[in-house]
Amino acid sequence: MTLPRQRGLTEQAADTAIDTACRLLRLPSIRNEFPEIADRAVKDQMTYRGFLAELLMAECDDRARRRSERRIKAAGFPREKSLRAFDFEANPNIDAATIHTLASCEWIKKSQPLCLIGDSGTGKSHMLIALGTEAAMKGYRVRYTLATKLVNELVEAADEKQLNKTIARYGRVDLLCIDELGYIELDRHGAELLFQVLTEREEKNSVAIASNESFGWTKTFTDPRLCVAIVDRLTFNGTIIETGTDSYRLASTRAKAGAPAKAG
Repeated sequence: MTLPRQRGLTEQAADTAIDTACRLLRLPSIRNEFPEIADRAVKDQMTYRGFLAELLMAECDDRARRRSERRIKAAGFPREKSLRAFDFEANPNIDAATIHTLASCEWIKKSQPLCLIGDSGTGKSHMLIALGTEAAMKGYRVRYTLATKLVNELVEAADEKQLNKTIARYGRVDLLCIDELGYIELDRHGAELLFQVLTEREEKNSVAIASNESFGWTKTFTDPRLCVAIVDRLTFNGTIIETGTDSYRLASTRAKAGAPAKAG
């Protein structure tokens, strides 16, 4: 399809032509924002080059935002969590400077692991999701999963002769976030399958885990040698953050329960 080219278009005809061209070229942001940017260009007496730059930057910014949204959705986070929403004062065990350094994602660029260790309610899952979200926003491919869910998926894949394909899929993402590692005992077969995923990613792509056990995972991985090998892969050249034992959620609930009721 070609658009008619003619000089001396009326304002209405020009707007129609721009709308049609943007649809053909798949430039939705320019199509939506053109009227406002055009009015601002007249008001601010922009040059033609300045006006064109504003239009193109609007399209680029919107595409970047939509890409981030798609990556965050593809990661499979169970809920939204951000670093901005975390109360560092409530848990002094977590150093804000360290977390904001991790948010730069240099560790992911270097394919290093991250371990968040602490009791329930201390913020480790919040940190795991928030740092994973930061990575997705910076352009990294991220995948979040519970440890038991991952193992169950691997077992089913093995039964269906799809194990290599599944391991490769988990091996390709830039950051694999595994939550609740160490909560439930895994049989030897499940532990070995998880070990294969970690081996596939070793020194190639990052793994971040959240666990309530400080590497004493003999209840989860009943084979001591396999347990040692898994710990080794999750800690080598990595960052270990201990979130402590005092539950922030429990303290918050108690504080709310003890607060005097509002009048009225």
